[in-house]
Amino acid sequence: MRNGVMSKSRKRYAISKTGKNTLWVLFFLFIFPAWMMVDRWAGVSVRQTVKSSLYQSQDWKKYHQQQFLVTAVIDGDTIDLKIPDKEYPTTRVRLLGIDTPETKNPQTGVMYFGPEASDFTRRLCENKTVVVLLDSKADQRDKYGRLLAYIRLPDGTVLNERILAEGYGYAYLPYEHTCFDDYLELQTQAMQSGAGLWKNATRKNLPQWLSKRRPDLLRQTKN
Repeated sequence: MRNGVMSKSRKRYAISKTGKNTLWVLFFLFIFPAWMMVDRWAGVSVRQTVKSSLYQSQDWKKYHQQQFLVTAVIDGDTIDLKIPDKEYPTTRVRLLGIDTPETKNPQTGVMYFGPEASDFTRRLCENKTVVVLLDSKADQRDKYGRLLAYIRLPDGTVLNERILAEGYGYAYLPYEHTCFDDYLELQTQAMQSGAGLWKNATRKNLPQWLSKRRPDLLRQTKN
């Protein structure tokens, strides 16, 4: 109100100077030290959880069970969708739960069956409208900021599963997701039937991460 007269509503929610000082004392004596201890013990995991939760709520609303056009296939396990993502004109998606042989990684070069995997993904989804499916158990983004998702194709099948079942990729083991066990089984079936890359693959053809985690794979073959 005018003339410095405080309204009743402002008086109702106002706090005295003494009360403010008391709150600050409590904060610095108890709350702040407690938070610093938690942050020191589990700071990284706490910050990652908060960040993941923010990502999940935003990405879930924006992408989950929504249809988008696939504008480009980067390689066998990475595609671009026609929807802006922050400063980018498209959204880059890393297929959840799988890994395909590299074709663009300068550290590995073009790996065994990499071009075939890229061509397979391209045939199935490039310039087609697909449905994005996120996983509540898995992270919504990887360390590069790419969206992690299953992709349902126009025929109703799931691209991630097709890649595994037809031998164009591997079940990705480092991180849990809802379909983890099912994807391991799809890989086992593809190996047993000699599908795709499994027909002639040797241990030296496997990606380094898989050789370390599963040294028993392709034990019967020679380097």
